Parts: sequence; C-alpha cells; structure tokens
Amino acid sequence: MSAGEKIAAKADGRLVLEDFLPYRLSVLTNRISHALAREYGARFGLSIAEWRVMAVLGRFAPASANEVSERTAMDKVRVSRAVARLKRSGLIVAATDKADRRRSALRLSAPGKRTYRRIVPLALGLEAELIGALTPTERTTLDGLLAKLHARAEVLDRG
Repeated sequence: MSAGEKIAAKADGRLVLEDFLPYRLSVLTNRISHALAREYGARFGLSIAEWRVMAVLGRFAPASANEVSERTAMDKVRVSRAVARLKRSGLIVAATDKADRRRSALRLSAPGKRTYRRIVPLALGLEAELIGALTPTERTTLDGLLAKLHARAEVLDRG
C-alpha cells in the first residue's frame, strides 16, 4: 500500500490507532491546547473550555452558548459550565437577546476583554512556534488540506 493509500487497519482488521487520522488529529489538538493552557491557566486561572469560550466571544460576540458550542465543537454541557464559571468570575456578561428574548447574548466584560488581549499574544506565539516547524510551502499545503478535511467533516457530521 502506498503512503497515499495507507489506511489505519492491519490485515487482520485491527485498528492501528497511531495511524488513524481522527486519533492523530485529536492527540495533536490536545497537546497544543494543553501547552497553551499551561500558560493561560497558570496566569489567569482559565480552563481550556473557558479560554475557547472567550476566544469565540472575542471574535464573534454577541453569541449564544449554542453558537459557542457550534463554533468550538464542544458539547453544550461543557460550554454551559464554562459560561457559568466565566460569568461568576466576571469575565463575560449575558444580556437578553433583543431579537429572541429566550436567548442570552454573551459578551466579554471589560475585565474579560483585558484578559483576552493578554492571552491572544500567548496563543499566537505558540502557533508561530508550532508552525515554525514547517516551510512556507508546507504551511500553504497544510492550510489547504485542513480546509478540505474541515469541509468533509462538516458533511459527515450532518449525516
């Protein structure tokens, strides 16, 4: 089997986990998230889920918890818990959405915006360090491949 045709199964049908793309992507994502979380967790006391909520609100506020869940692919319970902790800590605020009074519109508070602005350089620095392992051509190729995989995963996720 060529490298391009390689699948994550042995001839006897057992999964070769370390070759299974979803597993590899998950492990990579977790390692990157934990590396960054060590930085912002120690400095700001935030969990990975809390930072992801803040990152979405820093870019797309106002947003509902459901929208945050969709954008992060985190389950609704995890988002709900993170939102509750962020509200208690004063980093985000919720207001009733004027268009749909059943929905809360979440935003970063003033302290949340300050925290967000302090974490963004850490996140971008980690990204630069990680991407620094690739050549410019590899970066372009990776970007295109990730976009293709993302589009296909969306189709598969819809069933």
